[in-house]
Amino acid sequence: MALARPAPERTRISEVEMERYYCLLQAAARLHSSVAETTVPICAKDISDDLRKKFAFLSGGRGKDNGWIITFPENSHFHEASEEVLTKVLTYLTLVPSQHESDTKFILILDRRLDTWTSVKMTLQRIAESFPGNLQLVMVLRPTGFFQRTFTDIGFRFSQEDFLLKLPVVMLSSVSDLLMYIDEKQLTPEFGGTLEYCHSEWVIFRTAIESFALTVKEIAQMLQSFGTELAETELPDDMYSIERILALRTEKYCQLKGDITIVTKEGNVLLSSLEEPDANERSQKQHRDRPGDWETVNRLLAQLHEMETAFDGFWEKHQLKMEQYLQLWKFEQSFQELQSAIEFLMGQQAELPDTGDSVAEVKQRLKDLGNLDGMAQDLAGKAQVVILHGHQLAANHHYALSLICQQCNELRHHSDVLSEEIKRKHVRLRMTLDLHTRLQQGQIQSVQIKLENVRSMFENRQTCFKKLVDKQVRPVQLVAPRPENPPRSKSPLFSPKHGMDFNSSLKFSFDISLPGKKTSRKSHNARKIEVMHDYQEKRNSLQSFISESEDNLDILKGHVINELIETERVYVEELFTVLMGYRAEMDNPAMVILMPPALRNREDVLFGNMPEIYDFHNKIFLHNLESCVGAPERVGLCFLERREDFQMYEKYCQNKPRSESLWRQCSESTFFQECQRKLEHRLGLDSYLLKPVQRLTKYQLLLKELLKYSTSCDGVKELQEALVAMLDLLKSVNDSMHQISITGYDGDLSELGKVLMQGSFSVWAGHRKGPTKMKDLARFKPMQRHLFLYDKALVFCKKREEHGDGYDKTSSYSFKHFLKMNAVGITENVKGDHRKFEIWYSGREEVYVVQAPTVDVKMAWLSEMRKILFKQQELIKVEKKPSGVFTDQIQLSPQLSDGKQHRASISSEENDSERTSPVMLDSISSSPQNKPNQSWSKMSHSVEICEGLEDWSSNYLSNCSDTEEEDGSQLVSDAYKNGLFQRH
Repeated sequence: MALARPAPERTRISEVEMERYYCLLQAAARLHSSVAETTVPICAKDISDDLRKKFAFLSGGRGKDNGWIITFPENSHFHEASEEVLTKVLTYLTLVPSQHESDTKFILILDRRLDTWTSVKMTLQRIAESFPGNLQLVMVLRPTGFFQRTFTDIGFRFSQEDFLLKLPVVMLSSVSDLLMYIDEKQLTPEFGGTLEYCHSEWVIFRTAIESFALTVKEIAQMLQSFGTELAETELPDDMYSIERILALRTEKYCQLKGDITIVTKEGNVLLSSLEEPDANERSQKQHRDRPGDWETVNRLLAQLHEMETAFDGFWEKHQLKMEQYLQLWKFEQSFQELQSAIEFLMGQQAELPDTGDSVAEVKQRLKDLGNLDGMAQDLAGKAQVVILHGHQLAANHHYALSLICQQCNELRHHSDVLSEEIKRKHVRLRMTLDLHTRLQQGQIQSVQIKLENVRSMFENRQTCFKKLVDKQVRPVQLVAPRPENPPRSKSPLFSPKHGMDFNSSLKFSFDISLPGKKTSRKSHNARKIEVMHDYQEKRNSLQSFISESEDNLDILKGHVINELIETERVYVEELFTVLMGYRAEMDNPAMVILMPPALRNREDVLFGNMPEIYDFHNKIFLHNLESCVGAPERVGLCFLERREDFQMYEKYCQNKPRSESLWRQCSESTFFQECQRKLEHRLGLDSYLLKPVQRLTKYQLLLKELLKYSTSCDGVKELQEALVAMLDLLKSVNDSMHQISITGYDGDLSELGKVLMQGSFSVWAGHRKGPTKMKDLARFKPMQRHLFLYDKALVFCKKREEHGDGYDKTSSYSFKHFLKMNAVGITENVKGDHRKFEIWYSGREEVYVVQAPTVDVKMAWLSEMRKILFKQQELIKVEKKPSGVFTDQIQLSPQLSDGKQHRASISSEENDSERTSPVMLDSISSSPQNKPNQSWSKMSHSVEICEGLEDWSSNYLSNCSDTEEEDGSQLVSDAYKNGLFQRH
């Protein structure tokens, strides 16, 4: 069930969350500033090789005026270094102390005691050109050799003015002269000082510090970026995406926390390396000797911890908001599901009348209302659970407190209204039932009085009959004839032993027996009631018997109507149970986790258009049938009026193979087992998915049964038409199921019109190129083809049985070719077999002898093809009518490309003729002898079609199981002359 996304005011960032986000941004800004102070444009990592050559280093010592000392030791690599390398090294050495203080001054010590004046002069010139900082003083330890010392003094005296213009240079004779300018604690041991310095260690620490600063910068950027994403990214509009985003963000948060922990450990290790753990004094000395390194790392660690704390606070508020947002989604989903279910039940109970016309009808409505009441109570229980959940959210200070309370009140109100409406309707129905019961009791008493009167009348009549039977007959006394009278001749007729009752001609004897019981042959001991009747009494008795038979038929019709309505109600209830118990659960978040991925968002494939079928039967067709309780003659009209609506079953049946495939793929999933357990069903979902197909086949059986008891009443014609319509629908569904299995057709099959017929045949194919007897064709093996007859074409396919067992075994039809019906002619009889007929195409250039499985199938196909040809003839007549041209023969084929006019015809073979003349349409339609001897009855195939519909699991509605032979080459026979076959 799709849910609307919560309003923006319910998901916007809160004030507390905004404050935490602002604190995070401030901490990030401070950390960025510290990192910017720590890092320099030139990294130690980039010039580490040049730094390790040690032609200049920053020992950490300072002059008396607090200038930083850069030492140029005696090093042969200095002259090898290029100007670019020298500039980078000096720039880096001057930038390191400049990070911690402004207006930094530098003092240079050039140790050239083992060098020459030329080298000293060149070094001073390169320094003057390359040094980037504020140079306060340059102290040169001049060469100690006698000659080089003399050259240096002379050279420096003559060049002093030049150097002083560029550099403040002081020429020193020995190391002791350095103490006049620099304290010994600020000098390294090589200059007689006490400052400990290891150049390789310094390079390593500088590289580590800068790497740590860059790592801290990256962490700060990631935290700031992630915080911005949390604060500014719009939340999605579905619950699944929210859960996924919350999980991803939680995972990313944990990952960032892990990175912060790793960086913090790295910083603490670096910090401990910058200090000596066994001596505080020496540690403090190291702090002074390594300018700002310890303070830098310590400051970065402190600011990283500050930013981590701010980020944790912001994440805590954001996570709480996300969790509450997700809770609100789940609550609103449960709320909307229950609200929809309550509205549905409200509609159901509103449609259920609170009165009835009979006791049975009121009891049925009470039963339906009881079912609704049970479902309403279940919903009320679920509503209480949702309301309790809402109260828990409110108690936990949910940000959407007012909305949750409002929806809880709405849910409670709707649930109470539904319960009250059901109770009110139950009271009304109970009152109606009581009223009908009293009326029925009154009617029963009246009938009992009438029965007593009739019984009294029968007893009186019986008494009269007994008196007549018990009355003794007076004996006849014989009187002797007088002598004077002449004797009469005795006749056997008047003999005493041939006594005769002259009223015997009016005496009739009836054996009274109950209907349905066999009359006993033992008539000697059976008592007969002999009643004297006249003609009028006999006629009244016959009419009474007929009236009783008609009453029995009405009772049987009533039983069929009741069965139709009761089974329809059960069918509607089963559809509702499936839709609510399975399809609706596919949108239930609590059940989604039990669904396999292949089943998600595929309810339209699994259930097809079952909701549409349910709406039709529940809202329309069931009520139409219920209105026929007192008027059975309207049943046929109900089916005819909704004939078009039943076409939705064709769509359901066409989707059934896809549904079964998905079911087979996911039938063992926990989701279906849980749904079946909740519904307490013995059978699985697949049995209920077959219900629409079973119901469709049940209708025609009930209509047949109803028609059997409605031979001489109103509505028989409509019942017959309804039965034919339902059988046509079954046939159409069956044919369409075969059509969807056609493969290899390059085009849209729907353009060929509606599928009229389909079936498997034996086919002989050939061309008319010479005379050939039909007996010659018998030597050739026929092709097994599955034919589909459309409005516009006859399609030939080859049936292929796929490999597999059980469900996996399916049939398909490979498209071979098709014939346009406007160029087709037929010959109804072909000698040799009454099941064969001939189809010829394009002026008898192509001829196909088709053998049907039975004569009935053949006649059915000929009937449908004849209808198509008649329709085409009528269209041709309409087209030719304006020009005044009429024809008595069938001319349906289009003109060929060579301009010759060919005709599609219906012909019948003669016994001894090799040529066949086309049969006129007029003669076919008016001459009785041209009509087929056997007609195809749709009713005769209903059972086959129904069984085919119910047996989808194995053959997708296929009622043909013939195996295909391999395609033979087309026969070219001389027996095909003028495109016709002969028949003996």
